[in-house]
Amino acid sequence: MKRYGLYIAVLIAVLPIIILRDYTPDNELRYLSIADEALSNGNIFAFYNQGIPYADKPPLYIWIVMLGKLIFSTHRMWFLSLFSLIPAFVITDIMDRWTADEIRPRYRLAARLMMLSCGLFIGLGLVLRMDMLMCMFIVLALHSFLKMHHSGKYSLLFPIYVFMAVFSKGPVGILVPLLCTIIFLIINKDARAIGRYWGWKTWGVLLVLCALWFGAAYAEGGYAYIDNLLFHQTIDRAVNSFHHEEPFWYYLVSVWYSLMPWAFAVIGMIIFAAVKRQVTSETERFFLTVIVTTFVMLSVISSKIAVYLAPTFPFFIYLGAIYLFRTGWNKWKALSLCIPFAVFALSLPVIMILSGRPDTAFLSQTGFYIAAGILSAAGIIALFRLYKNKDMNSAITTLAAGLFAAIFAGGWSVPKINSEIGYGALCRTASMAAEENGTEGFCVWKISRPENMDVYLGQDIRKVTKEDITSGTLKNTILMLPAKRTGEIAGPLTDNCKRYDIGRYSIIVLQN
Repeated sequence: MKRYGLYIAVLIAVLPIIILRDYTPDNELRYLSIADEALSNGNIFAFYNQGIPYADKPPLYIWIVMLGKLIFSTHRMWFLSLFSLIPAFVITDIMDRWTADEIRPRYRLAARLMMLSCGLFIGLGLVLRMDMLMCMFIVLALHSFLKMHHSGKYSLLFPIYVFMAVFSKGPVGILVPLLCTIIFLIINKDARAIGRYWGWKTWGVLLVLCALWFGAAYAEGGYAYIDNLLFHQTIDRAVNSFHHEEPFWYYLVSVWYSLMPWAFAVIGMIIFAAVKRQVTSETERFFLTVIVTTFVMLSVISSKIAVYLAPTFPFFIYLGAIYLFRTGWNKWKALSLCIPFAVFALSLPVIMILSGRPDTAFLSQTGFYIAAGILSAAGIIALFRLYKNKDMNSAITTLAAGLFAAIFAGGWSVPKINSEIGYGALCRTASMAAEENGTEGFCVWKISRPENMDVYLGQDIRKVTKEDITSGTLKNTILMLPAKRTGEIAGPLTDNCKRYDIGRYSIIVLQN
């Protein structure tokens, strides 16, 4: 039970955020809308967003969203967040056990804290995405591969984990285990053993499970849907992306901010160990193979965003931690850690500056000031322990603990900025205005991704133009728009209308 105390503490730290924050419009609200549409239409394998086929993601995560709606009759942020947080805890625990022979017991808590406080990793643990589920199954697949390599066991679990990775996010779920294991065997001069791991049993399980999935999707969505699922969303994205297209070197930049505050330490230690040929154990070679192979593969694929690199994060952090804690303190290790520590120490003055600016004035919340104060104190104490006591272990745990304490403190102020995060407060006020004024419909102008507001409003939303508004053709409806754009439609048709302001948005009641 003691080893799980850390996960309970982290869960408590993020609880205010996962209970109190709103859904983001770009992805989270879309998943809820897709799930609502699937429940309404009775679809299980072929999904649609506003009537348009949505083959972008496999069914697993949408099923989870649908399950939550069936259980609670509405969407619950805390329930859906568990399917990002729990995989993050599972990944950390697997990596901790995996490296038990590489990292001395006194440093294992610091390594787990580094994993859980890694910038984009904890970020993925707090948002509603399927990436963390995929990462969990990829880590399980790679771990089971190495177990097979040693004992021959896990031969059935291996392909099941690979399939679940694919079923969570898509082709990357098979490409990472396939390429990483093959390259590892070739490096180990054991290429003849590839068929042992990728033989008839592995491919048989994968083909049967995929055939059941694709067959069900074809039965529900027809040829066009299955063509979109198997070709448009895979080959087209990989070769000439229609979405998130970035240059080859994109991840050479994104990896630094994705792994903060530990990027300088872990990447620096990995490069140093590789150059000095200090990659000695099988675990180290395997972790390095996973990092390099996945990094190159994702760089070749046309579609790129920072979160796609997530399968490498556990291996970056833990391989870096192995080298960081293998020997004692030195000035280069201290320098790699002191830079982010110093940045944390400046948190309070930075937020004071930002909260005084018009575009970031929403940060002037009591909880955020307390959080920034905690971060500053943690950074200063960590610097003291790093240089005065020459204790990297204590410095790292101090900073990570401070980060989670700050998340807890700042989380209570999240409701005050929900209007900056999502459309929940806007839509609730619009519904209230519609009821008070007896209007029937909702329309939007100059608001990004409004189509999934139907999750809140219970009906489709109409996108309108400036000409629609100023011509007087809109009647008996609620108009939502950015507050800063209201001056562009000022005139006799809107000046005498009721208006409600919600954060950076405005609501105008257009009646007969």
